[in-house]
Amino acid sequence: MKYNLKKQLRSFGYAWKGIRSCVGKEQNLSFHLITSAIVIIAGLILDITQMEWIIIALCIGIVITAELFNTAIERLVDLVSPEQHPIAGQVKDIAAGAVLICATTAAIIGLIIFIPYFINL
Repeated sequence: MKYNLKKQLRSFGYAWKGIRSCVGKEQNLSFHLITSAIVIIAGLILDITQMEWIIIALCIGIVITAELFNTAIERLVDLVSPEQHPIAGQVKDIAAGAVLICATTAAIIGLIIFIPYFINL
């Protein structure tokens, strides 16, 4: 199988197009991005450690990824079931629940990292 750089670059373009289609249009994604910016600023001000940055970066990446998956699932459900259906609603609720678990876990991790810094101020 031959590697096709053009095809690979086109794939990255489609991925960025997908991300851009959500940024500024999905309220929850906007909230997560704003929260991420605040966390990054706090990390810079408080001079958190390299390991703490790794953990924060992973948390941010997981939450944003979960929100993008949730948005994709919601749009797909809306496409295949434009009328309200109990199972379609459950699918959307389950996807939203997954984001909630990721975000809550990230918030707990953030508190574990940042509270000692705030206590020592």
